[in-house]
Amino acid sequence: MTPERSAKNDVTVTIIGGGLAGSEAAYQLARRGVKVRLFEMRPKAFTPAHKTSKLAELVCSNSLGSDMLSSPAGILKAEMRKLDSLILACADRHKVPAGWALAVDREAFSEEVTSTIRSMPSIEVVTEEVTHLSEGPAIIASGPLTSTALASCLKDMLGEDFLYFYDAVAPVVLRETINMGVAFFGSRYGYGEDYINCPMNEEEYERFYEALVNAEVAMRHDFEEEHFFEGCLPVEVIAKRGRDALRFGPMRPVGLADPKTGREPYAVVQLRQDDRYGRLYNMVGFQTNLKWSEQDRVFRLIPGLEEAEFARYGVMHRNIYVNAPAVLDEWLRIKGFDDIFMAGQIVGVEGYIESTAMGLVAALNLFCVINGLPLLSWPRNTAIGSLLWYLKNANPSGFQPMNINLGLFPPLPKKIKDKRKRCELIAGKALSELEAFMKARQDVFC
Repeated sequence: MTPERSAKNDVTVTIIGGGLAGSEAAYQLARRGVKVRLFEMRPKAFTPAHKTSKLAELVCSNSLGSDMLSSPAGILKAEMRKLDSLILACADRHKVPAGWALAVDREAFSEEVTSTIRSMPSIEVVTEEVTHLSEGPAIIASGPLTSTALASCLKDMLGEDFLYFYDAVAPVVLRETINMGVAFFGSRYGYGEDYINCPMNEEEYERFYEALVNAEVAMRHDFEEEHFFEGCLPVEVIAKRGRDALRFGPMRPVGLADPKTGREPYAVVQLRQDDRYGRLYNMVGFQTNLKWSEQDRVFRLIPGLEEAEFARYGVMHRNIYVNAPAVLDEWLRIKGFDDIFMAGQIVGVEGYIESTAMGLVAALNLFCVINGLPLLSWPRNTAIGSLLWYLKNANPSGFQPMNINLGLFPPLPKKIKDKRKRCELIAGKALSELEAFMKARQDVFC
């Protein structure tokens, strides 16, 4: 991490939200000499999903996605490392085994982000809920769990182009309570042994399926409607789309051979390490809104989890995002305002690193505004540029959050069938263009 520069001005930026995007934005501004007041309402007020008062708390999973350059998510991470991302630096120092993915010890990760932010002289962390914002310079990074009061304020600022969806959190089980006489370690296609796999035969799958689709879900409480994002569907919603939907989704057995039989099981439930010491394991793809008693009953039908102890049951929480093509400009600035930007998942991206990247982008653009510099136009061939392109050019009618994926990058001149090779070529182009971009804008990057 780069030391802070000397302060260039007396402007103080307000950042609302101490999640991944808000923490990244605060760091990027502070190390460029800008004073920051970072507002985080926890622990005075909590969201339905957060449990601690630490900054950058991860609530849905400890996995930050693929870390290989042969994947779009890996390209984005490589770009963020070049850009001196605080979140990526802390993640790299606290990673835990997860095959080709970057997963972290959640507690140690958020602890380091918190201590780093609090140690920077240019940043003042204010434990207070912000309910109204009328002027900048500011970055709204309040996240998908934005409080009701602030959401009302944003609705007034943005008009009716404000959307909602619902997200779910997966259960976590204690490693020592998993029956390893049934379950086995392994990753798909032999990429290490970082996952615990609970195999099912056809009869076991049918019994589990019937219990799942007939289980009772929890009440919505203050939720007004059921509007799920396709990238993070509750497991019971997937199941109701068809008897084999799970077998082609989170329970697909492809590439996993049960060492006891030497064959792929009929279906499989994977669990991924959730902490540094390997005591907690997250049920991959098992976000759920089932009642806790139903989770306890239904998930014990999974072979290997008959006696499992759940450290955390799945829960449902409200997610909020804006209709970015309608209300934000290409720099993540709210249309009609000169110095109020939005950042993180609330802008319409999906994923931890995607959200972090938007925090970095908003911070650097606000730095340009404060210092009278041209705003940054990110290279289209980069992962960051591709995400920004989507937010600007997506159809405002039916707009939904988006992960980084190959479909967002400009097509290569020549069609290449091999996805991994295609990604590697895109990665080379992205990182080369990012380096040239950073060199050309040394007034921001140095």
